Amino acid sequence: MLQHLLRSSSSIRAVVDPARLRVLIRRSEFGLIAAAVAVGVAAGLVVAAMSWISQALHRLMFRLPSGERLSAASEIDPFLVLIAPIIGGIIIGAVFLILREWRKKPMVDPIEANALHGGRLSLTDSIIVAVQNLISNGFGASVGLEAGYTQLSSGIASKIGYLLQLRRADLRILVGCGAAGAIAAAFNAPLTGAFYAFELIIGTYTIVSLAPVVVSALIATIITRLLFGDAFMIDVGEFGSVVPADYVPAILLGVFCAGAGILLMKGVTLIEETARKSSVSPTFRPALGGIVVGLMALIDQQVLSAGHGALHLNLGESITIPTLLVLLALKSVASAVSIGSGFRGGLFFASLFIGALLGKLFAYSAPYVFAHATVTPVIYAVVGMSALAVAVIGGPLTMTFLALEMTGDFPITALALAAVITSSITARMTFGYSFATWRFHLRGETIRSAHDVGWIRNLTVSRMMRADVRTAFADTPFEDFRKEFPLGSTQRVLLTDETGKYAGIVLLPDVYAALREDAAEPPTIASFAKYQNDVLLGTMNAKQAAAMFDRLKAEALAVVNNQIERRVVGLLTESYTLRRYSEELDRRRREMSGEI
Repeated sequence: MLQHLLRSSSSIRAVVDPARLRVLIRRSEFGLIAAAVAVGVAAGLVVAAMSWISQALHRLMFRLPSGERLSAASEIDPFLVLIAPIIGGIIIGAVFLILREWRKKPMVDPIEANALHGGRLSLTDSIIVAVQNLISNGFGASVGLEAGYTQLSSGIASKIGYLLQLRRADLRILVGCGAAGAIAAAFNAPLTGAFYAFELIIGTYTIVSLAPVVVSALIATIITRLLFGDAFMIDVGEFGSVVPADYVPAILLGVFCAGAGILLMKGVTLIEETARKSSVSPTFRPALGGIVVGLMALIDQQVLSAGHGALHLNLGESITIPTLLVLLALKSVASAVSIGSGFRGGLFFASLFIGALLGKLFAYSAPYVFAHATVTPVIYAVVGMSALAVAVIGGPLTMTFLALEMTGDFPITALALAAVITSSITARMTFGYSFATWRFHLRGETIRSAHDVGWIRNLTVSRMMRADVRTAFADTPFEDFRKEFPLGSTQRVLLTDETGKYAGIVLLPDVYAALREDAAEPPTIASFAKYQNDVLLGTMNAKQAAAMFDRLKAEALAVVNNQIERRVVGLLTESYTLRRYSEELDRRRREMSGEI
């Protein structure tokens, strides 16, 4: 019996051994799918847990009856409506004060992790972001939980991949699985979650990534439905039918939604810049933002939190145009103030809510212009949701599938697709960024998507250069130079001045060719120096180095420590740079196609 137990425990250890699991995942797509299942389960539990905590905070802070949504509650004490966001702001400020001393490095989100760090994402930072998001949402700030969902789920996925020591490509896919599961569970929409990962987190669609991402999205959706039923579904009710005449107003609505999305993103930036330029400490900014949100909530409590209840309320009821305009303005400003003042969260659900309001407003106004269109308010609310969300979040297919999974109607999906494409093109041509990439741009980062460009940055000049270079002083006499560097001993010599600064490159064949042509020997070797002012830095990447070689028509350049000291640390040739760059490109291509 004892021997049987020992054999069983040995078998279990063999199955769960990380080294064996790593080999299984690398050798078989089924191994990566198995890891995606675990990530999907984790993402479903993350969404369920965070949603439950958020609802518990709403019930505690606003004394909500069980089953009611904050933004659609029938009666809330006005004092609580005012004070809760302020308390939340004070807590967020205190958390910021602690993090300023404890976590010095900026926190990385899933898009940046996949674009620059090969899927490496700090689980500790992800938990911090999720907690900040819960505090912000739970105390009524006008932010959704989607940022926390995706951050924590992707952080768990990255941790699993790190423990299994997965390759860069597999780890990026697993992070995408985490985000896919989070969005799929949050909206009960597995296709939306899957394409959110493809378009926004992984940055591309491949056959290798299809199965694990879709499986993770499906598993996460099943988990949340088992725990919460249909609570995450957006019920659009009766929506009527679509006629061909509806496409022209839908395209026009896409243009309006692109403009509204750009204004929303600019609004967040304007508030952040105003706060930075003010004398108010970052610790107190969230509390001030909470005061503004609380005052606006006294006018209409639908601005509180993400707005799930308010969205359902506005989709199913007829609302006057003045009421729509007021609510549209309040929600837009509340969302911009919440994020701009320091509350943690995203604009995913806010863009859906604002888009639905804009769509309904457009539907009420359009019959005066488009006489032959049906222009059903519910249909245009759905179209507006997708069109405005794509301007802010990105992902045209993601938002199109969201319309499909909300309505289950292909004609409405086609109508939404027309508006989504229009909105996406308009936003890209006039603004050029989604909300995430716009924030990267503001802090000086150049990435525009989650495409893997981190390998290019990791392929630096310092990693490719030769450090064993031959050097000589620029004032070395010609004869002494010949004795030290006989013909054939090397191809290039780097010159330095008396202080050790770089002074140019000398090609040895040029020196000896000049000796044969001229009877008189030049007094020093400096007259043969080339590229005295053109150098590479160790921090440059292969792409930057290749561009400099191409511009200068140079075969080799010196590498210096910095532009001030200009101390020679190595030499890099164009041929080796292009060869290493091509090798890495081919490696990424083979990873994407599943060949390695």
